[in-house]
Amino acid sequence: MAKVFSFFKPYRLAIGIALFFMFTELAVELVQPLLMAKIIDEGIMANDYQAVLLWGAIMVGATIFSFASGIINSFYAGHVSQSLSFNLRKALFEKIQDFSFSVFAQFPSSSYITRLTNDITQLQNIIFMGLRIMLRAPLLIAGSMIMALTVNVKLGLFLLITTPLLFFFLLWLLKKGANIFGAVQRNLDHVNAIMQENLAAMKLIKALIRGKHEVKRFIASNDKLKDKTIYALRLMESSMPVLLLLMNLGLLGVLWISSIDVRNGQVQVGEVVAIVNYATRITGALSMVAFIIMGFSRAKASAERISEVLDTEEADRQEGNNEAAIRGKVEFRNVSFRYPGTNTEVLHDLSFTAYPGEKIAIMGATGSGKSTLFQLIPRLYESDKGSIMIDNQPIEGYKIHQLRKQIGFVPQEALLFSGTIKENIRWGKEDATMNEVIAAAKSAQIHDTIDRLPNKYETVLGQKGVNLSGGQKQRLSIARALVRRPKLLFLDDSTSALDLKTEALLLKAINDYDCTLFIITQKISTAMKADQILLLEDGKLLEKGKHEELVRTSKLYQRIYKSQFGKESLNYVQANY
Repeated sequence: MAKVFSFFKPYRLAIGIALFFMFTELAVELVQPLLMAKIIDEGIMANDYQAVLLWGAIMVGATIFSFASGIINSFYAGHVSQSLSFNLRKALFEKIQDFSFSVFAQFPSSSYITRLTNDITQLQNIIFMGLRIMLRAPLLIAGSMIMALTVNVKLGLFLLITTPLLFFFLLWLLKKGANIFGAVQRNLDHVNAIMQENLAAMKLIKALIRGKHEVKRFIASNDKLKDKTIYALRLMESSMPVLLLLMNLGLLGVLWISSIDVRNGQVQVGEVVAIVNYATRITGALSMVAFIIMGFSRAKASAERISEVLDTEEADRQEGNNEAAIRGKVEFRNVSFRYPGTNTEVLHDLSFTAYPGEKIAIMGATGSGKSTLFQLIPRLYESDKGSIMIDNQPIEGYKIHQLRKQIGFVPQEALLFSGTIKENIRWGKEDATMNEVIAAAKSAQIHDTIDRLPNKYETVLGQKGVNLSGGQKQRLSIARALVRRPKLLFLDDSTSALDLKTEALLLKAINDYDCTLFIITQKISTAMKADQILLLEDGKLLEKGKHEELVRTSKLYQRIYKSQFGKESLNYVQANY
């Protein structure tokens, strides 16, 4: 929680101003019953209208001053709460961006969304409430008891006995509520996860007619959230009748005793009115405290969830100072890797060398470790054993930011962002000129398609490029990688939706780029053009070499070739090689 509290430091002055004017409001509110007692006892009961006007004018003036103080307090309370939540949300988002994949996977994506939205909103509300009324409520209770004892000790004792009991009851509620609302937020995470999955997979859901099933799944999760929330709210709201019952009993005791004392001339009517006013203020403040405790319980749970992310530390990750431009040589030396929290090696004792400007095709069944191999080079994950060298230098010797700037990465799933086509391509290089954007689009074989659109490069894409075909999205993703003129280019099965002619033109265009190309593919026609083919199976490198060599010596490669071109074609190729 210390990191969350550190965000208050820049706003200490604003917090102080807000609290000063809150205390001013409180002081006026505590004085008002005394002024009313003066009006009754010195004015109305004594038939002195000058006293009524005098004390009435003072009371009106104090009210106007309190009103102005309230406006200023609200302004500063709003400023602090909004600014602090903005900074928290920014810090949380930046923290998430800095996570390595292994740390990022510790929390579900839906949980990140809830923490960035709902949890920070809960904190924002409680900060505003805290500066506006939270401290005011308990101080109003304490102040009202002191003032009541000042007016009349005997009557004030009734309030002094009743109020502390209620206060301890509210403290118990606070502790209980924090645990319950923590469970509510976790249930909200699960509801968000289902919504996120459904929005991402809406086409598949409709195609396979799974809408009713998903509705049932959502309703079940939503029911749990509803039940947990109802339980939490019932517990909190049940405090109100208890508070009102005890306070009203105390108030009845005050009225009963005061009626006797007024008849005996021991207490003035104005004093009774003042005591009753203080009692009603305490009742209202306790009601406010119950409301505050409910908000504070939710905010405490939210603050702990935010702190959980902010306090998450990366494992020590070695990073050097090498900022030199890379030439493109990549070497794996006995590299092994397993994902955090698992015992199975995804890559085992992997060794190969790719020289600058070469095309490296990687083939293998699903789960053979192809994509994992890609993720180790930009250091999205760190290898467990062995070493990865770039230009004969250990990869740990490079600055991560500088290394990644020289890498073009196109993931298996084409990911586009809301915005124009031009903005999506420039996402790979912010300062790319229009000529560079067009050149990258031409190389990616998408320029002609863009040119036929009404708004061309200014065409706005829907979320995730929903208004484009799979092949168009893949080519735009490739253009985004090419615009940065990378030294290392990784295509993770990123041409699967392209026809053979378009793919051939794309690979030919990439020849004009001074880069080492790594391409995951299932197509022999693509692998044939590579300088080196790596065949992976269960994380192990079974074979490596050129197409001509593997088609003669590798049984696995022969099976893949035969499945795509037929046995006769394989026999012909083997005979000619």
